Formats: sequence, structure tokens, C-alpha cells
Amino acid sequence: MISLVGLGNPGAQYLFTRHNAGFMFVDYLQDKCGCSPWQGERLYMYSQCDNFILVKPLTYMNLSGEAFPYFMRKFYLKTDDLVVAYDDIWLPLGKIRIRKSGSDGGHNGIKSIINTLQTENFKRIRIGIGPKPPGMRLAEFVLSEFSDEELAKLYKVITMAKEAFEVIIKEGIDKAMSIYNSKEVE
Repeated sequence: MISLVGLGNPGAQYLFTRHNAGFMFVDYLQDKCGCSPWQGERLYMYSQCDNFILVKPLTYMNLSGEAFPYFMRKFYLKTDDLVVAYDDIWLPLGKIRIRKSGSDGGHNGIKSIINTLQTENFKRIRIGIGPKPPGMRLAEFVLSEFSDEELAKLYKVITMAKEAFEVIIKEGIDKAMSIYNSKEVE
């Protein structure tokens, strides 16, 4: 079984912020793929789908890794079964980047996961939210809300990310990387 883990911050005040792109992605899949309603555990929420499990850590972004041992144990997951979806300021809004593994790239949620799992070897779907405007603090930028125009573009990206995730499940991550790492939505 594969698990798609979307990163974000719980709470209504963060719902449409840039840092919640991962949450928005898994919420979209939960709605479109006939998955079960969200069920809550102490440190995470999950939704079961036909051939994958969606997870949202509830530990806030910078502590995302704390939830991983709990849901991985519950669903008998190995790191090879994980795909983590999250926002990336280094990618422009309109692009995704799929990776097999890698460093945290300055993303505190990924840093927390790497520290908890003691490995960088887990799949990722990075969702572009950049670029950060000059002079704006990083924390201020990632916690700012998308404009209506940006949100419309983000949902096109999320639709593309859904297609990419389906390719990962059916044909593998290499195929998904070859198709989607060069695509961009208008």
C-alpha cells in the first residue's frame, strides 16, 4: 500500500495559505477519488482510498515528522511506501517537481521528516508556490494566502499533481518524473 502524505498546518487560519499546498492536494484527492471521510488520530488524519492512503500530519509544518512513526506503524508502511507532497518556494507557481529522494532544501517540514525517519530516501511531489517577492520575509510569504488568481492556477497544478500521483502508482516514479517534471500549467 502506498501513502500520500500532504504537509500543512491545521486550523482554519491556515486553510488557503501557501504552506498548505500539501494539505490542499490531499483534500482534493480525498474528494475526487472516492476515499473515506477523514478520520482523526492524535497526531494525524487519514483517509483510505482504493489503492492508497492519504495522511495529513496535525503537528504543524515544522514538526511534521513526529506523526510519521504513528501512521507508518498503524498501516504497516515502509519509507519506500511514502510519497510526501509539500509546497516549494524555489519552484514557480504552475510547476511540480517529482523526486525519489533528496535533502530538505531548506523546508522545515521535510527536515523534520528526515530527522525522524533518519533517511532522505522517500518520494516527493513538490508543489511550486514561488517566487517569493523581494524584501518579504520567508515566514510571512509561506503563511500568506493565495490570491483568487493564484488559487485558480494552484488548482490546475493540483489536478496535474493528481495525474502524476496516478502515474507513480501505476507506472512508477521514473515515468512520472519524465512526464511531469518539465510540465507547467498556464
